[in-house]
Amino acid sequence: MDRNNKTYVSSSGFSENDVISFHDSLLHKSDVDLLTGPYWLNDNLIGFYFEYLENVTFQGCDKLLFISPQVTQCLKMSNWRELFAFLDPLNFHQRDFVFLPVNDCDALEIPGGTHWSLLVLSKPENLFYHLDSCTGSNYSHAWQLGVNISKYMRKQVDFTESECLQQSNSYDCGIHVLCSADQLASHCIKENKILGTTRLNRSTIQAKRHQLLDLIKALKQPTIH
Repeated sequence: MDRNNKTYVSSSGFSENDVISFHDSLLHKSDVDLLTGPYWLNDNLIGFYFEYLENVTFQGCDKLLFISPQVTQCLKMSNWRELFAFLDPLNFHQRDFVFLPVNDCDALEIPGGTHWSLLVLSKPENLFYHLDSCTGSNYSHAWQLGVNISKYMRKQVDFTESECLQQSNSYDCGIHVLCSADQLASHCIKENKILGTTRLNRSTIQAKRHQLLDLIKALKQPTIH
């Protein structure tokens, strides 16, 4: 047997050649493997779940807009006058609630960073809500993002640091972002505001990695030879 033709299967159940394509997201085995242990979630996983929320969970809900980590980073690092190139095609002005995953990376083109948080723009409340599972860590990054978007909107929008469940380890910040986005979006649809959203339960955080693995496996298309 040619060893170059061997297929290795990881603990996630995915082989090295597996690729999952979902709308504008592309997941490789190395991405999915991050869900199997105490690992920090990367841009691809967060972008995938935001795509899923937009196109499946909240399909047809014109109130909500979920922006990918890659575009969010551009919105944060670019001159506010350039934001129309990113936001206009997303029908930003027609959406009431905008979800943005914030990373503490300072580079525009190089992936990186060590912490995720969630910034949500609530147009009905004229307010940016920042949820950081390690309070204060991403404040400056979320603030800069909010300033840029406010200038793009040509409107003064208030900014608040929301109390939220704090992470119990050094690697679940991305999981907190996904769980918070899911919960807040459901609340926004029902109440047309973010104020009054219940706090996340620790059990929701603990179950999310397995839920994501099950979701990705369910979406995986069988390989046809």
